[in-house]
Amino acid sequence: MAFESLSEKLQNVFKNLKRKGRLTEADVKEALKEIKRALLAADVSFKVVRNFIKTVEERSVGADVMNGLNPGQMVVKIVNEELVNLMGSETTEIQFQPGKAITVIMMAGLQGAGKTTTAAKLAGIFTKKGKKPLLVAGDIYRPAAIKQLEVNAEKQGVEVFSMGDQVKPPEIAKAALEYANKNNNDVVILDTAGRLHIDEDMMSELQEIKDTITVHQTILVIDAMTGQDAVNVAAEFNEKIGLDGVIVTKLDGDTRGGAALSVKAVTGKPILYVGMGEKLTDLEQFYPERMASRILGMGDVLSLIEKAEADIDEEKAKEMSKKLKKAQFDFDDFLESTKQMKNMGGLGSIMGMLPGLGGGMAKGMKNLSEDETDQAEKNMGRMEAMIYSMTPEERRNPDLLNPSRKHRIAKGAGVDIAEVNRMVKQFNEMKKMMKTMTKGGKRGGFKLPF
Repeated sequence: MAFESLSEKLQNVFKNLKRKGRLTEADVKEALKEIKRALLAADVSFKVVRNFIKTVEERSVGADVMNGLNPGQMVVKIVNEELVNLMGSETTEIQFQPGKAITVIMMAGLQGAGKTTTAAKLAGIFTKKGKKPLLVAGDIYRPAAIKQLEVNAEKQGVEVFSMGDQVKPPEIAKAALEYANKNNNDVVILDTAGRLHIDEDMMSELQEIKDTITVHQTILVIDAMTGQDAVNVAAEFNEKIGLDGVIVTKLDGDTRGGAALSVKAVTGKPILYVGMGEKLTDLEQFYPERMASRILGMGDVLSLIEKAEADIDEEKAKEMSKKLKKAQFDFDDFLESTKQMKNMGGLGSIMGMLPGLGGGMAKGMKNLSEDETDQAEKNMGRMEAMIYSMTPEERRNPDLLNPSRKHRIAKGAGVDIAEVNRMVKQFNEMKKMMKTMTKGGKRGGFKLPF
């Protein structure tokens, strides 16, 4: 995830502060120098960093902090609060028109920011909220843009309104609104054309759309990978056409994340959602306080719970918990558990939300993937290959795995026999551990919360 380097650096600063029984003003100033360097390295706007450090310093060198019982912890608390303020303090929802009135949302942004995909992701979120969105293909210039929108819309179960690439976008927008009125769509999402850079033609076309129909929400999509350039783009869009909010994409990538920390302070417009992956479900509501917690290594348990509720099959989870209690966990159950983990975004994504496992540790895991350079998930993939090389009976009853069966499995999975033996041994050890954990009580274990 983004901010990994920043998170690691900040946690090291706070670790040093917490080691000191008392803090001097010099201690605080030295820590703030390190925080300033870390924020600038994360590509946060210099002006934003300067104001942030000034505010934190003014609050941190007060008598209440310096003479308190845990001054180091108080400084961490202040930095956390100011990070939340920097990113917008409160979560901002996209505002819908009251009753059955149609809400028109216009998506804007440069080419490559993920605008078309994000429009489809938003449509999926609105559908879950009981809305009936209509996606409008208004990008008539980029080859395959209309097709891309149609493919993604089909996956989301959402209708697309298109008039091809010969009709001007303002006319398409007007016709789409008439169509939505006739077909009971209550949200219209306009996918507009992007450019390689900001130009007057693009801005004029967006303004012409706003002059032709009433646009209730103008949302800019920016790419976190472009760093401070993304913030400059946001400022210019806001000045030229006026924005209501921003969606930051590619925050799951190896990006410094400065755009997410700067955009609210520079434009005054809130971040509404963040893109955390390429799947159409990888769009998350932006919670400033949760993001600040992730950055400071405090985890994000609330988001983890919400992901689990949305992505995990409740009945299968209950069945799994019963098997764990009876130590009846088999290879089929292992496959199911890895599937549920992937639905939640993978091991690295989950670890990044757990308190104490963000920053350096999450970065260490993130840097080791097969597709996303995560070695832990690569190893899980190899285990899956070995399990799929087993017969259904062998998956249900691991005790059947004699040497000849293991040789067959190794050949089928394309691995060495030693790797199969190691996997079976690890699996048996895991079963023993789970049995101990679910007993709790006298043996010093603990009961699982099922």
